Amino acid sequence: MTRVNFSRRQFLRGLLDATGVAVAADVGLLAWSAPAMPGTMAMPRLAAPNVPLVNPVTLARFVDPLPIPAVMKPAGRRAHPAYPGQSLPCYRMEMRAFRASLHRDLPPTPLWGYGGSFPGPTLEARRDEPLLVEWVNALPGQHFLPIDHNIHGAERSKPDVRTVAHVHGARAPAASDGYPEEWFAPGHSALFHYPNAQDAATLWYHDHAMGITRLNIYAGLLGAYLVRDDVEASLGLPSGDCDLPLILCDRLIAQDGQLYYPVSDDPQAPWVSECQGNAILCNGKLYPFLEVEPRRYRLRLINAANTRHYMLALSTGQPFQQIASDQGLLGAPVPRPRVELYPAERADVVVDFAGMDGKRVQLRQQSEAILEFRVRDRGRRDTVALPARLRDVERIAPASAVRDRVLTLGEQDDAGGNPMMMMLGGRHWSAPITEDPRQNTVEIWSLVNLTGDVHPIHLHLVRFQVLERRPFDLFAWNASKTLKYTGPALPPPAHEMGWKDTVRADPGFVTRIIARFEGEPGRYVWHCHMLEHEDNEMMRPFQLLPA
Repeated sequence: MTRVNFSRRQFLRGLLDATGVAVAADVGLLAWSAPAMPGTMAMPRLAAPNVPLVNPVTLARFVDPLPIPAVMKPAGRRAHPAYPGQSLPCYRMEMRAFRASLHRDLPPTPLWGYGGSFPGPTLEARRDEPLLVEWVNALPGQHFLPIDHNIHGAERSKPDVRTVAHVHGARAPAASDGYPEEWFAPGHSALFHYPNAQDAATLWYHDHAMGITRLNIYAGLLGAYLVRDDVEASLGLPSGDCDLPLILCDRLIAQDGQLYYPVSDDPQAPWVSECQGNAILCNGKLYPFLEVEPRRYRLRLINAANTRHYMLALSTGQPFQQIASDQGLLGAPVPRPRVELYPAERADVVVDFAGMDGKRVQLRQQSEAILEFRVRDRGRRDTVALPARLRDVERIAPASAVRDRVLTLGEQDDAGGNPMMMMLGGRHWSAPITEDPRQNTVEIWSLVNLTGDVHPIHLHLVRFQVLERRPFDLFAWNASKTLKYTGPALPPPAHEMGWKDTVRADPGFVTRIIARFEGEPGRYVWHCHMLEHEDNEMMRPFQLLPA
């Protein structure tokens, strides 16, 4: 929980990026860890993979076309008690097992997916037009990834396979938000309704079952959910086949095509605190290509990884024009030579391929190319310029906040500094609820990061704005729980001046966010979106009280 610890972790992550997890494990340097068994102070170490893994650098690049997830069509219309006298479009989203090729030269990989695909089909909604989704669990009765039954919510008494869907970023009522304990087993389903009373934005849906979210998402349970509105439609932004979701995640793949999920060397406690793969997939493919025309494209970048953050750039060096963040349009386009995304963050960017006919442009994660654009002129022209203004983003005045909550991001470590368990506010999931904002009031949440890791913190239900990040004295906090600042407050950069639902909380900093708690009263959650952390206590409920 010091900067030395942070440097060690960064070194290990760099080793993984450079050599792959198998090599790092073989040389004995990777220090992922699992919950300590009773009576022990030392953590189990990462186990070497028990199967040979694919080294992605040995595969042919850009031989598979980029899959574009199908847009889901309603299965019919249904009534819902929240909308008396109305008949709403109803989508049937069945979760099932299937096999898919992640690369031309690899055997088909067993996966789980919504609609039998990975990613699942894209759900499209319009502002203020509610819809229903029947989430159907048609999965097998046994999980194919390693469950740690020591984790709260994943006890042996519960079925191995459990799911509950969460539309990340949706202003959904509590009963349709995907509360982690409201899971259902194979052979069961749940009907959720989404009012879509929110601005146009790139959202995404994924599993949220207590204690196994990391495994279910790793298995493939994720997809895009797009909200559209008239304001956005009036701007002349790239649309149709020039408006593309790009869902990024990473995996470890065995040479027989199976997914490999890392475990500790204690078979009774397999949890690991991070999971980073060496194969970066875009829309479920490794090193795909996409034919584009010499015109502008809107790329909806979604980080659906368990742990990895992305630093994305184009091989030409041209900047992205970022037009939106998690919860919709920015006030104006922001030129960015690189776009950094932590788990669950989104960024909508416009890329102009004009004048590049016959050229190839690569989307890169740091120095590694992960997607290739091939520019081909088919005679279509793009004559509408990118607007200088996009949407008015009214800043919430800090003086309007009725409360400033100081909330710690911490961990319990073993004697060697390896994390055993992550914590929010020093409390377990099962502790009494302590965050209880009242409907339609404004609160500031000051996130005090006591750990050596960056934590992407996600609040369900609400959108928020980033106020500032400010360094503080960790020793003063540990001694007296006093916030002693060691430097000036850093305002958010331009790309964080819009609406967010997930925020990067840096180590050694207090990250302050402000939100108006609109929505239906009920019980929701907030958590770290590093999925291994979320599954092991870095998630807390909050109660939205009636106005």
